[in-house]
Amino acid sequence: MDTGIFESEDLGATEEFLGRRYAKMRLQTDDDDQTLLRHERQRAGTVSIDELHFTYSVGYAVNPLERVCICRMHSGVLEQDVIGEPSDAFTAGDVTLLAPPELPYTGRLSHAHYDLTMFDPALLNRVASTGPSRRTQPVRLVGHRPVSAAAGRQLGALIGYLRDHVLPSPEARTSELVAATAAQHLAASVLAALPNTATTEPTPVDRRDSNEPLLRRAIAFIDENAHRDIALSDIAEAIYVTPRAVQYMFRRHLDTTPMQYLRTARLHRAHSELLAGDVATTTVSAVALRWGFAHTGRFAVTYRQTFGCSPHQTLRS
Repeated sequence: MDTGIFESEDLGATEEFLGRRYAKMRLQTDDDDQTLLRHERQRAGTVSIDELHFTYSVGYAVNPLERVCICRMHSGVLEQDVIGEPSDAFTAGDVTLLAPPELPYTGRLSHAHYDLTMFDPALLNRVASTGPSRRTQPVRLVGHRPVSAAAGRQLGALIGYLRDHVLPSPEARTSELVAATAAQHLAASVLAALPNTATTEPTPVDRRDSNEPLLRRAIAFIDENAHRDIALSDIAEAIYVTPRAVQYMFRRHLDTTPMQYLRTARLHRAHSELLAGDVATTTVSAVALRWGFAHTGRFAVTYRQTFGCSPHQTLRS
């Protein structure tokens, strides 16, 4: 397991530990008398969130991470240099892409407290509107600062929610759909917040491929696979259209998104399970987790809005 807490005042041990956690790196500091690092990792599926606190100033040079890595600053200063980009500095409240997954980077931390959220870059392709269908190049992030302050706040809030409410829960961490849903939501939020190469506007071909027969096929695929980890790209591949076309057909005919339709389908599966459940052996929280709902309270609110009663009332009926 790569979760847990690490603390060290030894720079060499810190360098070796961080090299195992991230990528090979070099650390250098002049603060020989105060070199404490505290590192804590939480993980759910393919997503990890690390909290790091350096009590000193340290320079670093790091090999490519090969992961999307989002940094959220709490205090101190992070100065960053990435090949091909101007130097930048980040302080409390800033949210940034630490570095493109394929590039090395250097920089300096000054008494910094921050968290790092990481996931596989391939996940961007699964959730992007362009997706892998009819596209040869993977989606790339092309800027490290959010497109707006509001976008940065929204991404930071999501990371905070995952860190505080999803990853600490053993039940949520072991639910395949909760972990997959969290990862997809995170990747989609990163694409919404940071400059990237995904194209969201439908082309004439996408509009042609958004007819009702194809919509029915997309709905059938979702309904048949609601219990599985499926993403926008999976739906598109199943009906041989682009992910943009899938987005457009759901918006045009149903005024919703494919992923919202998937969430609703899972809600109805949870409803059916509660109707058939036994109060002696079935719990609302277990059913919610099984269908990808990490927060039982939010599940209950959505459930009541949809079915007019609480999930507990359904289970007892």
